[in-house]
Amino acid sequence: QVQLVESGGGSVQAGGSLILSCAASGYTYASACMGWFRQAPGKEREGVAAIYTGSGSTYYADSVEGRFTISQDNSENTVYLQMNSLKPEDTAMYYCAADRFCPLNWNDPEYNYWGQGTQVTVSS
Repeated sequence: QVQLVESGGGSVQAGGSLILSCAASGYTYASACMGWFRQAPGKEREGVAAIYTGSGSTYYADSVEGRFTISQDNSENTVYLQMNSLKPEDTAMYYCAADRFCPLNWNDPEYNYWGQGTQVTVSS
């Protein structure tokens, strides 16, 4: 059974930084597509960033390009999301997702495995 556990959320002022972590367990394949999604109240879940651990290829939403960085630590089976220059519009519940391969569109929420989410709140 694949389990994803997010951590690192919190409250920060605009312009600040946070690092989210997603620890994966129970995954039997050598590589995976790991994604970060977010959902604000009243809005649809949207893809933020993704990484294919086999090649290290990364994908970003336009809204976070240049501010967020997704990375992996294969020895720890952990994926990170470094978030810099945070804006109030980044406020949302952030979810980690995983699947064996990335969907055709990496930001489609079609991943098989999901974490419980971690809240990020950015105040102005």
